[in-house]
Amino acid sequence: MADELKKQTATASSFPEHGPVDETGKEVLLEVKNVDITFGKGDSAVRAVQDASFKIYKGETFSLVGESGSGKTTVGRAVIRVNPCAAGEIDYKGVRISGKIPHSLDREVIRNIQMVFQDPAASLNERATVDYIVSEGLYNFHLYENEADRVQKVEKMIEEVGLLPEHLTRYPHEFSGGQRQRIGLARAMVMEPELVIADEPISALDVSIRAQVLNLLKKFQKERGVSYLFIAHDLSIVRFVSDHIGVIYKGNIVEIAPTEELFDYPLHPYTHSLISAVPIPDPQLEKNKVLYTYDPSIHDYSEDKPELVDIGHDHFVYGNKKEIEQYKALRDKNIRMKSITIRDENSVKEAQKDAPDIVTKDDEPTLRGSDYILDRPLHDTGSIWYLVLSFFLPIIGLIMAGIFRSKNYIRNYKQCKKGAIISLCIIAALILLFLIFLFISAHA
Repeated sequence: MADELKKQTATASSFPEHGPVDETGKEVLLEVKNVDITFGKGDSAVRAVQDASFKIYKGETFSLVGESGSGKTTVGRAVIRVNPCAAGEIDYKGVRISGKIPHSLDREVIRNIQMVFQDPAASLNERATVDYIVSEGLYNFHLYENEADRVQKVEKMIEEVGLLPEHLTRYPHEFSGGQRQRIGLARAMVMEPELVIADEPISALDVSIRAQVLNLLKKFQKERGVSYLFIAHDLSIVRFVSDHIGVIYKGNIVEIAPTEELFDYPLHPYTHSLISAVPIPDPQLEKNKVLYTYDPSIHDYSEDKPELVDIGHDHFVYGNKKEIEQYKALRDKNIRMKSITIRDENSVKEAQKDAPDIVTKDDEPTLRGSDYILDRPLHDTGSIWYLVLSFFLPIIGLIMAGIFRSKNYIRNYKQCKKGAIISLCIIAALILLFLIFLFISAHA
């Protein structure tokens, strides 16, 4: 009763200094409890997120991973109160921040929770200078003593993200994508937030810039104790930055586990498919890698409804009772699961050696298997000029078609064959018309 009264008091005014401590002994900064997010009303309503639950601990990074349209950004926008929750609640330091809350608490949410957006170009005001963009939060909450203090804070922050003070007088269109994302990061960090929602902050950046931005995020976390909700679709990236990972599929969180636990024991088939899609730097291994495709029809939830269950080792998996028992049995074996399978190169070569290089389908040669594109000659363009040349010189066109086919220039072969056939058909038609004309003339 006392805890409930304390929570109501905090809701009415502001957040407590510390959040609740769970059974693991860690401070829970943010907790999402059975949240549903729906767009539209009536028959046209779409449930974008269903029964989502997870915790973010103080000073840690929780990554939400899934394919496009799975509901990752929808959850992030619900945390900052942009998307309303149709059911469930979101607690920050034990205080509910979803639904209707006092205006003073709403300002506290804005002050303590900041967001770094996916598109660094669209998220910055093109008509404002960098100085105003970074200072806007300071102006709104008056987080400075005087003008000199504001300038000092802004200049210090802009230098921390790798830019220079002279950049403050410029406009966003004068910067590259990586520099714009640094400006967005400076805008969030100058508020000294406790939680930052990073919505795919590196997906629009070059590969060489991604590591720099990730290192910046890690730097701020180490120096300031910032917690992150990191939204991404690339598991190879989140492995570098995350303490816990949640996997979401079509609005349902299907698996939650500590980072290495998830990579060592991916239990849900969808998690398995995501890990199998992580690129391998070695091109030969990548070529022989077996991709696992997730098929949701393997689940039968018609009678036994699924739920997110803790199977031990701080590992949560989504499934019905039968599936949960299977997942527990797999995890209890304590044997690392093989998420990426590489075909044996020798067996692949033997299969390729025994099989013909070209198979015929509907009288059109095509290469066998996935090597079709890899083995296609560089200059097999299928130029229109091959068709034109074969049309005017059909015999030469047929000879060229035979040569191209033997050398696997399939597109060039098709053009020569097409031009020669059209030409020979026209010649045959003209000869037939000429013979008919002679026959009519002879009997006239």
